[in-house]
Amino acid sequence: MLAREDILQLVPHQGDMCLWDEVLAWTATDIVLRARNHRDPAHPLRSDGRLRAIHLCEYGAQAMAVHGGLRARQRGGAVVPGVLVALRDVQLHVARIDDLDGAIEATAQVLAEAESSQQYGFRITHGSRVLAAGRAAVMLQPRPLPGQD
Repeated sequence: MLAREDILQLVPHQGDMCLWDEVLAWTATDIVLRARNHRDPAHPLRSDGRLRAIHLCEYGAQAMAVHGGLRARQRGGAVVPGVLVALRDVQLHVARIDDLDGAIEATAQVLAEAESSQQYGFRITHGSRVLAAGRAAVMLQPRPLPGQD
């Protein structure tokens, strides 16, 4: 298991914009993460006092980024940031998430990859309830994160 401090070294999102609290498990093809910040009134993605389900796409994208960073480190390379370029087949099963007690979890799985791009499937859950699921594509940037080169 990896803590938030470890996650902050793997993603460009810092401070409150780093949405995940811990990595529960990961392999070369997938990752499972947990967060509890969705109820925080100061959540950076809240508007009008609510955190809408559409923001689960950002949780999914950050799950992908954490996984990509872990894989790069495992191969002995630098952590390379990416840019989200497409979301596909996204299904949102709730309108908002700020009213959910307890933690949310994500799973993300590599579906396809090339030297400069990756495609993942992601699923965000609250207990046994699926909150969101979809696919996302990322274009990798040629420069590593600061301090990672």
